[in-house]
Amino acid sequence: MTAPSTFGLSREARNLHFLLTNLVEEVPGIQSVAVVSSDGLLLLSSDQGRNTEARDAREVRPSGPRGSAADLATIVSGIGSLTVGAARLMDSGPVKHTMVAMDEGSLFVMSVSDGSLLGVHGNADCDMSVVAYHMALFVGRAGHVLTPELRSELRESLEQESTATGSTP
Repeated sequence: MTAPSTFGLSREARNLHFLLTNLVEEVPGIQSVAVVSSDGLLLLSSDQGRNTEARDAREVRPSGPRGSAADLATIVSGIGSLTVGAARLMDSGPVKHTMVAMDEGSLFVMSVSDGSLLGVHGNADCDMSVVAYHMALFVGRAGHVLTPELRSELRESLEQESTATGSTP
């Protein structure tokens, strides 16, 4: 994982980057992680540095959905929207988490706060219960600080980074 630059960010934003980095480094089998706002915008990602590499060297495919944090954010946002709609139709209350098990990997989506989502793409060998546990820890630590102001700061940070590298978030 390439750690994103946290220079110039608020303490809360740096803490979220730290929590995300720890999630990826401490939990075996996690390939990529994305935090997505309620409107589907990528706020925080574990693989920002790989996005530019994937676009520059198409023959080298990093792990994760097409190697792109934007792809993972799109998938997480879509699954989140679909499950919220299903819960409304079934009158079953808010969605807490969603898991998709595939032959070659897993996808976990968990609500963070006021519509924001945490998405994790794991490899086929990851222990789903361990991933879910650590995601819940992340949500518990990060959910209360993910304010509208912090979401705006994170989004601006991603836009500045993508402008500097010539990629799109």
